[in-house]
Formats: sequence, structure tokens, C-alpha cells
Amino acid sequence: MIESTGLIKMDFLGLKTLSELKEAVENIRLTRGIEVDLDTIPIDDPKTYELYQKGQTIGTFQFESAGMQKYLRELKPTVFEDLIAMNALYRPGPMGYIPDFIKRKNGLEPITYDIPIMEKYLKDTYGITVYQEQVMLLSRLLADFTRGESDALRKAMGKKKKDIVDQMKPKFIEGGKKNGHDPKILEKIWADWEAFASYAFNKSHAACYSWVAYQTAYLKANYPAEFMAAIMSRRHDQITEITKLMDECRSMGIATLGPDVNESFLKFGVNHHGEIRFGLAAIKGLGTSVAEAIINERNKNGLYKSIFDFAQRVSTSAVNRKAYESLALSGAFDGFGFRREQYFATDSRGNVFLDTLLRYGQLYQLEQAQAQNSLFGESAVEISTPPVPEGDTWSTIERLNRERDLVGIYLSAHPLDEYSVILNNLCNTRCDELDDKMALAKREEVTFGGIVTNVRSSMTRTGKPCGFVTIEDFNGSGELAFFGEEWGRWRGMLAEGYTVFIKAKCAARWRDSNQYDIRVSDIQYLQTVKDKSIEKITIMLDAQSIDETVVSDLTTIITENPGTTQLFFQIHHPESNSPILLRSKAKGINVKRELISYIESKPEMTYKIN
Repeated sequence: MIESTGLIKMDFLGLKTLSELKEAVENIRLTRGIEVDLDTIPIDDPKTYELYQKGQTIGTFQFESAGMQKYLRELKPTVFEDLIAMNALYRPGPMGYIPDFIKRKNGLEPITYDIPIMEKYLKDTYGITVYQEQVMLLSRLLADFTRGESDALRKAMGKKKKDIVDQMKPKFIEGGKKNGHDPKILEKIWADWEAFASYAFNKSHAACYSWVAYQTAYLKANYPAEFMAAIMSRRHDQITEITKLMDECRSMGIATLGPDVNESFLKFGVNHHGEIRFGLAAIKGLGTSVAEAIINERNKNGLYKSIFDFAQRVSTSAVNRKAYESLALSGAFDGFGFRREQYFATDSRGNVFLDTLLRYGQLYQLEQAQAQNSLFGESAVEISTPPVPEGDTWSTIERLNRERDLVGIYLSAHPLDEYSVILNNLCNTRCDELDDKMALAKREEVTFGGIVTNVRSSMTRTGKPCGFVTIEDFNGSGELAFFGEEWGRWRGMLAEGYTVFIKAKCAARWRDSNQYDIRVSDIQYLQTVKDKSIEKITIMLDAQSIDETVVSDLTTIITENPGTTQLFFQIHHPESNSPILLRSKAKGINVKRELISYIESKPEMTYKIN
């Protein structure tokens, strides 16, 4: 009602991207000493357009979907106008014009105008009407609409008020005829505009959003580590998003490292090598106040020289035992040269080193305080450092699992990542369930998979060879025992580091026995299973969630990952009791992490593997 009375109506939108940009600029100032003014960056920066042309837009604003990346690689934008047009076109409705837009931009299709003078307003979009403003300007150019009338036409189109659009048609035709234009061509132009009205987009809106998008792309192209650290800081509570951004960092050649007491800031930051470090405040069990105490002491008195130097300098009232544990398990102490498990090892008296270390720090700080208050002015404190026990070595996955518990994700590439689709869909048993043989005996077949982390060969009392193999998956580990000919048959498939898929049966050792044995019937490498055993994937989604953007994203992922797995879509509609099952006859797919991650990022989508 406000506008109809002559008052101005304004919409104020909150945009998290502005916060991400602010964070990135601060990162650049901290790590490079450069003050970046985003309002004055060059709009023709070659590195930025090269990034768009390669479709490397993950993490940037408005242009990061898989479908948009595909179109950017085809379009190869060279000017800011190209970005504004793509921003306006890549949405349900006008997407159908994108292929023609790309062909005309690249000279693969002639640029034509219904009436030659229309080039004045359609040149920048290669003869295709993209914006509401173009309709306004053309209505004035062709049919002498007043500014008020052209704005009324824009509003009617934008709000899809067909009755008002129809009322204005006779004036457009008559005005165009007076200016000497063919009525048939005018009818054709008006018909195009009526179709355009269903998705008419405002150029000033697209331009503003494209400028914000360009700013993100400029920072990513010119200050990649600082930019990626900023958006990871702002999205740290979205695990799927962080995983995607870490994958993007790897593809850009930027290392993403765990937390470190000598290099980490509160949030994700960049060290002097240009690597991204996990923030201390994001470690579970630590908190902002603990992280600030560590960082403030480091800034005041320099880097920590050793774990003992850390214990001497950081206040034990600010950093308690729980914080020490979180720092050790997350890898924040790795730079001091000791293995993480050593902090939890015990000495000859049964004392855990972490506790010994904390007592050492408390004693040192107490002695230091007493020395400073001494009447004799003594300041030097000498307390012998405690020995560091060796302790048992943890397996890779055990270490990574402990790390994940504290930071929410695996900070380095997990050896089983590419096979998660098999472990989650084709296995009925986890590795940490292998000890419960009575429960396994109830299953007709036991299927599980993982990575071989330890192999021990030995001999039985009767002189037969035997082997004991530890296998780990994302949840834990279990051990398999092989004897005699069985060990000879399978030992070649079970070397340390191999990723395997195992089929077995669990049965009583003899009738009415309470002792059970797992007998392996088949072992295959996980890669072989992935290549051959995944016959089809069915993507299940709601009909109401399907729009052209979803279709474009899925099409791009499917096209770029061809394979032999059959692809099905199961579509549910609220008005129908039975879902519709569709099969892609033209394309098979290689089921990779990219597809699974995309599906899992959409609440309205699920999948099933057969």
C-alpha cells in the first residue's frame, strides 16, 4: 500500500557474503600487510576473468553451482556485462536462452535484431532481451512510451499482471506504426515480451549482485588462501560446506592444515607459507577465551619453542587439563615434534604425560611468581623438564578419528573417502563389530570393508602358517584370523594399506559350540567393487524441489563423470501415492564423492545404491 500513496518502499537485505568479504580483507591485512579497498578494485582484472572462464567459482557469490560453472566455461566471459547477463539468466525461466547467448558471444551464431535500431539497447546482451530495463528503453524507442508508461510496463511484467500488460499492447502497436515499423514485427516483439514477463529480471539488481560476486572472485583469484580462509571461518559450522571448500583448496594447490599453537588464529587463518590453518577457537573443548590466552601470549613474547616452553608461559588457570587434551588430540602440538599418543602415554610410575606436563607448568609458574616477589630479586627459575614416554603408536584412522571428534572433519584426505558409498551401502557390518561373533552368526552373510592397517604372520603349535589382520573403517577397527591354507590363499590381498571389501560367514566352530569362526569367502579391492558391483544408483527427490537450477547442476555432474553405473530418478509428488521411476537411458555415471556430496547437501534429496 505504501507505494500507491506515493511514498518510497525500501527492502534491506542481510547478506553473509559481505561479512565474508570483510573477513577476507582483514586476513590480507594480517598476512600480507596490504589494505584492499573493494570499492576501487579494477573491473577488468585478467586473473578474475580467467577464474570465471575456467569455472573455478566454488566459494564465490552467485556463480558457484555446478551448472553455472559449466556455462561459464562455455561462455568464457571477458567483460563485466557478461557476468550481469549470466546472473540474470541463470534462474528458472530464462535459462533456455543461455545456449544462444553463449553462441552469439563466441561468434557461433549471428547476432540479429528484429528492428535495426534495437541494437542500441541489445548490443551488450548480443541481441537477446535479458532485463526489464531493456523493455522500458525499447518501448520508448520504438513506440514513444513516456518514462512513466515504460515504468508501469516494467512493474506489470515484474509482478506478472497480465491484464495491465494487455491494456498497454494497443498503444505499443500504434506508437510503433507511427514510427514506421512493421506491425507484424511489432506483434512478434510484444509476444516475445509477454513470454519474457514470466521471468523479467531487473538489471540494476543483477548488476549489484554481480559486483558483489566479482569482488569475491577478485579476492579468490588474487588472494586465494586469505579468501578461502575467510569463507571457511564464516561457514565453519557447516561440515558439508567445509569439506567442499577443503576439496577446492586442494585443487588450487593450497594446503589446509590442522590447528597449531604457533600458527593458528582464532578462526581459519593463513600462515607465512600461504597455507590455511584451522582456528584454535573452533576446537571442541577449547573455547574463545582459551584460544585468546594462547594467541595473546604468543603475540607478546614470541613463538613457543617447545611443549615445555608452552607449559611454562601459558597460564594454567586459563588453559586447563581439558584444553591440553583437546590441543594434543587435534594436532595443535604436532609442531613440537612429539607424536599425539605420547601425550597420553604413562611413565614408569603410571603417570600420564599430559598430567605430568600440566603439573610441571603449574610448578614453574608458581616458582616464577615466588622468585619475582623474593626480597633478593631472584628471577631465574630452573626446574628439570620431565621425560617424554614413547607410548604405543596409534593407527592412522584412530588418530584421524580422534582429530575429527575435536574439529568436526578429517583435515587431511581420508584413504576411504572415495569408497564411502560402498561402505555405507553395500556393507552390513562395521569393522568394530567383528568381535561380536555371536551377533554376526545370525546374519546369512557378513559384508564389510576398510583399510588394512596391520598384518602379523605367525605359526600355529602344529606348524601351520597363520595370520592376523587388522581392518579399519570410518567407525573403528576389527581383527580377522586366518589359518593354514586359508592364510595362504588370502595373504596376498591383505597387505598393509590395501583397501578391501570382504564377504564372509560366521558359524559355530562345531555343533552346539559357543565358539564362532569367521570364514572369508571372497576378498576384492574396493576400487574393483566400485567399478563393477555398483549396478545402479537411484536419486530420490520431491517433485516440488525440482527446478531448472537443480536440473542444470545434476546434469553437469552427471555429464562430467561418465561411467557404467545405471542412473535412476525416483520422483515423489504430494498428490500421488506412488512415486514415478525414471531411468537415464543415454548416460551412465561414475558414482564419485562429488555426486554424493551434492545429494547430501540437499535436504529434499536422498539416494539408494544397488
